[in-house]
Amino acid sequence: MEPYRIGVLGGSGLYGMDGLVIEEERKIETPFGDPSDSFILGTLEGQKVAFLPRHGRGHRLLPSELNFRANIWAFKTLGVERILSVSAVGSMKIEYAPTEIVVPDQFFDRTRHRVDTFFGDGLVAHVGFANPVCPDLIPVFVAGARAAGATVHEGGTYICMEGPTFSTRAESETYRSWGMDIIGMTNLQEAKLAREAEICYATLAMVTDYDCWHEEEEDVSGMAVMEVVQANAAMAQQVVKEVVAKIGSRERTCGCKDALAHSLITDRSMIPEQTKRNLAPIVGRYLD
Repeated sequence: MEPYRIGVLGGSGLYGMDGLVIEEERKIETPFGDPSDSFILGTLEGQKVAFLPRHGRGHRLLPSELNFRANIWAFKTLGVERILSVSAVGSMKIEYAPTEIVVPDQFFDRTRHRVDTFFGDGLVAHVGFANPVCPDLIPVFVAGARAAGATVHEGGTYICMEGPTFSTRAESETYRSWGMDIIGMTNLQEAKLAREAEICYATLAMVTDYDCWHEEEEDVSGMAVMEVVQANAAMAQQVVKEVVAKIGSRERTCGCKDALAHSLITDRSMIPEQTKRNLAPIVGRYLD
């Protein structure tokens, strides 16, 4: 069966994908529990694509309730090599205005209650994460956003907060003083797990608000965020189409594809059999 080499993680407001010629919906069982929803599998711009609504259809899951490991493990078993993440974010800088797009190249973790590694249970790995976003995907995202007519900013740091409440004013001002560019609640764990799974990952960050630091703007609210997200859903889908078309079926040359090559530390003879089975799609080629 031909693999679905491109995965799309739809964020707030993006629960489906216009233009996706659906072949099937597939519920995938994983050693880590259930993914956010069934995967919608099909073709988009002539490419095999696996789509997953991050928060489930109907937006049922809090950021802290997302089963990040199940989501990424399932993408891996489908043959996904690149994940295109679409996310709603707040802006920490005046020049990143609502309705604009940022393609960040760094992440900063402020979460507290989340599992963000596949490893443990008798298998230790230390994966390099200095550059957490695939460098080959960033220019493709930027070009795709521009082709779709969006105002796009290349690079920047995404600070990932726990949520689900938004920042206090003190927190928001502190993040700004640290030089953060945008703020969200989901992408850090996805990026870490994608790197461990040797999947390329990049984020299309749709700016919805100025958090609560901007004195001339209303403080961020869930309703206001969703209004902007829904107004820009068509733009997000057009950008994804542009990116999928540009990626095509090209071979990967980045370091993401071999991220585990020098990362597995545990003596192979001491890795528990159950752990080997659970992580076979991810580490199997290094243990054979």
